[in-house]
Amino acid sequence: MSESKVKMPESNRKKILFLTQFSILLALEALVCFTVLGSLPIVPPAIVATTAGIPVVIAAILLGTGAGAALGFSAGIFSLIVWTFVQPHIPYAFVFTPFGTLGEIRGNGWSIFISVVPRIMIGVAAGVSYKLISRLLFRKAAIDKKSKKDLIAYGAAGVIGSLTNTFLVLGSIYLFFGEKYAASVNVPYEMLIMLIFGTVATNGIPEAIVSALCAMFICRPIKIIQGKRGDFT
Repeated sequence: MSESKVKMPESNRKKILFLTQFSILLALEALVCFTVLGSLPIVPPAIVATTAGIPVVIAAILLGTGAGAALGFSAGIFSLIVWTFVQPHIPYAFVFTPFGTLGEIRGNGWSIFISVVPRIMIGVAAGVSYKLISRLLFRKAAIDKKSKKDLIAYGAAGVIGSLTNTFLVLGSIYLFFGEKYAASVNVPYEMLIMLIFGTVATNGIPEAIVSALCAMFICRPIKIIQGKRGDFT
């Protein structure tokens, strides 16, 4: 009597693959958030790229905007934990945690916003931009397996996701903690906007470049292996 093989339904296989990939990316997110791997020296010691947004961008591209936003939320919670328990004595910690203090200066609800919401928006921005750019690239012609123009969608999603986080974090600091943050870093308030633009140039742009490269050279091979190259559903 021969044994019949039970084939797993396709929907179950997709769910298992989704959960497996999301779990791996969540573990990587925790790794970069809680270890020194979260900072990649570009021109040490002045220029350092933060890598915490990279797993979020990858999740948004591979698993969809919702998954990217969910992983971004996790990254935001990890950031809140780090700034509360690991780096509470840094002068401007109050910007990222409501439990941070500097003399009479204290964090508040906006601190939670700055830690969490920009990370969520990495996933939203990367996922939406990847879908839109992919639709523009592949809306007419069939996908050419030898074409590399899908790299544009991956790279653009990486840049847009990373810069979304940079501008939201720095913009929120300026809006909600401007004078207090300037005092914590010993910079005249009138010069704070210049400091922010300098941070975008020396940190934000390198982070965007690293994010784009990771999106292109990690997401593209995985998409090809899964037979979803150019997929923007």
